[in-house]
Amino acid sequence: MKALRTIRRRQPPTGVALPRGDVLARVLALRGVLDPAQCDYGLKGLAAPHLLSGIEPAVERLERALRSDERIVVVGDFDADGATSTAVALRALSALGARDVHFRVPNRFEYGYGLTPEIVSVLRPLDAGLLITVDNGVSSLDGVAAARHAGMSVLVTDHHLPGTSLPEADALVNPNLPGDPFPSKHLAGVGVIFYVMLALRARLRDSGWFDTRGIDEPNLAELLDLVALGTVADVVPLDQNNRILVEQGLRRIRAGAAIPGIGALLEVARRSPERSVATDLGFAVGPRLNAAGRLDDMALGIRCLLTDDPVEARALAAALDDLNADRRDIEAQMQAEALAGLEALPVDSWGDRYGVCLYEPQWHQGVIGILAARIRERIHRPVIAFADAGDGQIKGSARSIPGLHIRDALDDVAARHPGLISKFGGHAMAAGLSLPLENLQAFSEAFDHTVAARVSPEDLEGVVHSDGELTPGEISLDTATRLRDAGPWGQGFPPPVFDGEFEILDRRVLKERHLRLQLRPAPGAPPITGIAFNVDWDDWPEALDRVRLAYRLEVNEYQGLVSPQLMIEHVERC
Repeated sequence: MKALRTIRRRQPPTGVALPRGDVLARVLALRGVLDPAQCDYGLKGLAAPHLLSGIEPAVERLERALRSDERIVVVGDFDADGATSTAVALRALSALGARDVHFRVPNRFEYGYGLTPEIVSVLRPLDAGLLITVDNGVSSLDGVAAARHAGMSVLVTDHHLPGTSLPEADALVNPNLPGDPFPSKHLAGVGVIFYVMLALRARLRDSGWFDTRGIDEPNLAELLDLVALGTVADVVPLDQNNRILVEQGLRRIRAGAAIPGIGALLEVARRSPERSVATDLGFAVGPRLNAAGRLDDMALGIRCLLTDDPVEARALAAALDDLNADRRDIEAQMQAEALAGLEALPVDSWGDRYGVCLYEPQWHQGVIGILAARIRERIHRPVIAFADAGDGQIKGSARSIPGLHIRDALDDVAARHPGLISKFGGHAMAAGLSLPLENLQAFSEAFDHTVAARVSPEDLEGVVHSDGELTPGEISLDTATRLRDAGPWGQGFPPPVFDGEFEILDRRVLKERHLRLQLRPAPGAPPITGIAFNVDWDDWPEALDRVRLAYRLEVNEYQGLVSPQLMIEHVERC
C-alpha cells in the first residue's frame, strides 16, 4: 500500500524572477531568500531576548534564587530537545554561579508528560526552592498548582502551543503565548531556555554579580552545539533565527569545540565532527539521544551531555548506541505489523480515510511516534499510533501532513466530543494524546471526520518538491559543495532537491534493501553514482534502463576520495 507521489517543481514567490546560471541563487530564491543578508548567520542577527514577554519576571526570579543559594531543580522532557534543554540549563546556571542545581526527568511510562502532580510528589523530598520546566510545562496546570501548593516556585519555559488556560506559574516564557511579540515562533525548547540564560547573564552583569562573586562572566555561545542539536532533532522550522542558532552550533562542532557527549555520539554514529551538517544531528545524533527516553531513562542521555570527561562520554554514547539499535529492531517489527494490518483492509476501506488510527496493545509506548511517522510517509495521511498505557488507557502519538495542524485538529475533536480525549498537546506536525481504550472507535471516526473537513483529496497525494533540473555540467562536486555549505537545511528550509532523466548504466544491491547505481544524465556526459535507500523493488524492475529521478546532490567522502553523489528521493519510469 503506497500513496501516490508526484514530482512538483517549486514556484518562486509572486513577482520574483528566478536568477539564471547560478544554482544556489535559484535554490535560495525559491525559498524566499533574495537578500544576501538573510544568509549571514552571525550571532548579531539573533532576535533580542527582551522581546519574549515573560522574560523579565523569569530572570528576576532566577536572580533571587542565585543570590539566596536556593536549590534549583530543572524538570526536563524525555526527548532530544528536552535533554539538550536540561543540559543547557544546568551548564549555564552552574557557569553563572548557581551552587545547588539538579535535574529530574519524569519517567514517561510512570508519570506521563511534563510536570504532573505525581512528579511533584517525587520532587518534594528534594526541598527545592525553584522548579524550572524546560521543553514542557505550558499544559501542566495541575502540576504547577501542586508544586506551588507544596511551597515551590515554578518557572515554566516551553515552546509548545498553549491551551485555553495557562498554568499559574511564577513566570512563563514561551514565544507562542497569545500576544507574545518575539519574532521567531519556532524556537525549540532548548532555544527558549538558552534565551532565558542570555537574559539572566545580562541582568547579573548589570547588577555587578560576577565581580561580587569573583567569577568570570561565562561565554554562553559555548552552549550553541547543544542548542543546534536540540533544534534540529525537534524538527522545528528553521526560520532565520533558528538557522543562526544551528549554524553557530555546527561551527563549534566543526571547530572541535563541541562538548564531549556530542563528539562521542558523532563518533559512535561514524560521522565526522569536522564535516558535520544539520542532517548529522537530525539523523545520527538525535535518534541515539532519543533512544534513551523512548526505551529507558533520558537521564542516561542527559548525563552524556553533562559530562566533561571524554572517557565517560564515550561509554555513555556507546550505551545510547545500543539502545538505538534495540529501538530500530522494535520499530521494524511494529512497522511490519502495522503495514500488514493496513494491507489486510480492503482498498476502499483505508483509501477513503483521511485520518488513520492504529492500535496494538503490545506496541511499545516509546516507539509509536516513529511508527506513526513511518506509516504517514507510506500512505501520506495523518496517522496516530496507539499503545496500551495500562488501567484501561491508551497513549497515542500523532504525525501530520503539510496542510493539517494536528494539534488544532485534536482540539476540534475535543471541543466537538467532550470527554472523548483524556488529554492532548503538541505542535502543527506532531502531537500526543491519551484516551480510554473504550473510546478508540469513536475517536477514530471523529478524527477521520475532522481531518476530512480540513484537507482536500489533493492533500493526500505525496508531493516531492523539486528545485528544477540540473544540466550535466551542474551535476558537479563544486555545485554539491556550494549547496552543502549554504545550509543549515532542514524543516521549513528544505534541502535542495532536483529532478531529471537518467540512463541506468549499472546497478548493485546493498544489504538486500538499498541500490547503488551508475547513472548518465545525458548522452556523452560522465556517469555519476546514485544511492537509493530502502527501495520498493516494484519501482526498480531489472529491465528498467531509464528513469526520472528526484534527488539531492551531495558530497560523498570515502577513503580519502571526494566526489558528487545523488541521493535518490523518488523514482518514476520514463
